[in-house]
Amino acid sequence: MPRQLRGARAVLVRFVLWNLADSQTNIGELRRYLQVEAVDAFEQVPGLLFKGWISDEATERWGAIYVFESREASEQELPSRARALIGKEPDIVEVFDLEASVSVAADLARLGLAFE
Repeated sequence: MPRQLRGARAVLVRFVLWNLADSQTNIGELRRYLQVEAVDAFEQVPGLLFKGWISDEATERWGAIYVFESREASEQELPSRARALIGKEPDIVEVFDLEASVSVAADLARLGLAFE
């Protein structure tokens, strides 16, 4: 049975994207950062239900998609050095309410406003 979150109304999705063309790093270096540091650090973030890092080498873009169990969880300081490695703020940062989810992972299935 899926875990029921308190205040499911507040499940939030954050989308972050950088264009690396004018940055201090590249996708290969950022991938190494994931392997040696970031994945382990983000496993420990309270209230973070999911984080997926994304990239497109052809267009030199790097980003992440986060799913937080509450607004409070989404506002905490995160253990990321991506901004420092890339050398600038993300080009796009958007925050959305989660309307609905499906997943093979029970903790991520049937979350969102549609299930209130």
